[in-house]
Amino acid sequence: MQEDVWVTVICSCYNHSGFVTESLKSVLNQSHKNTQLIVVDDFSNDNSVAVIEDFIKKYPEIIFIKNTTNLGLTKSFNHAMQLAKGQYFIDLAADDILLSNCIEIQLNTFKNSRYENLAIVYGNAEFISEKGTHISHYFDVDCQNKTIEKKPSGNIYAEIISTKTVICSVSSMVKKLVFDELKGYDENLSYEDLDFWIRTSRNHNIEFIDAILVQKRILNNSLHANFFKSKNKHGYSTYQILKKAFKLNRNKKEHQILLGRIYLEIKITFKTTNYILALKNFILLINVGLKSI
Repeated sequence: MQEDVWVTVICSCYNHSGFVTESLKSVLNQSHKNTQLIVVDDFSNDNSVAVIEDFIKKYPEIIFIKNTTNLGLTKSFNHAMQLAKGQYFIDLAADDILLSNCIEIQLNTFKNSRYENLAIVYGNAEFISEKGTHISHYFDVDCQNKTIEKKPSGNIYAEIISTKTVICSVSSMVKKLVFDELKGYDENLSYEDLDFWIRTSRNHNIEFIDAILVQKRILNNSLHANFFKSKNKHGYSTYQILKKAFKLNRNKKEHQILLGRIYLEIKITFKTTNYILALKNFILLINVGLKSI
């Protein structure tokens, strides 16, 4: 029965003192009650720790991990996952909000899916401002909040390595057995989602849920906002991810798809004047190109 299934939510916090309480409340207010909540503060330099400690006084079941140095998201998350007891998990940023039926919908999708070997389900998200006002949606929706353009499900490895498909990672739920099988997030990367989706989709199915499950807050200092700034570390992580995808590819068609993705990254590196990274991507482009012929 779904009521017996446990889901672990790991809420990662770094300088989110103004938002973390609302994020934690959204987990506790889920319609699915068998939810384990683990909060990780990655050595914030605001008063996030004090805010969290004050909040969890009423909820002793919440696990709180306080990093004594800034480890970064991937290392912090892998460490927290060692305490996870859920068969499924959600990776939640401390400035984002789960809608009250998010977990219930995700679990029902796992239960009723027509796909075997299903590892991840994902849905849509609403972008909100710092003050919580509506901005837009991750995927464009119609008047009934259904996506205008159909999103991929099933074996979607080729779609994920392409330039055409963007996955809403903040609205996803993952089967923990798959996470363990893949040995978690790659701790050498500055961000986790693209690499994990590529590695997962190589041998597992993924299913889209046409529903808004999460509110994602857009902040001036967020990863989303800083991704395309000159010479940021995320561009180097993307390069490493695409190198790994090259090794995972199985045929010429997949190499051809990856070429388009690398070419896009080269354009971004020139736009951000990161010419060293542009050269690295260009060499990768040549190597992939030779395999695509």
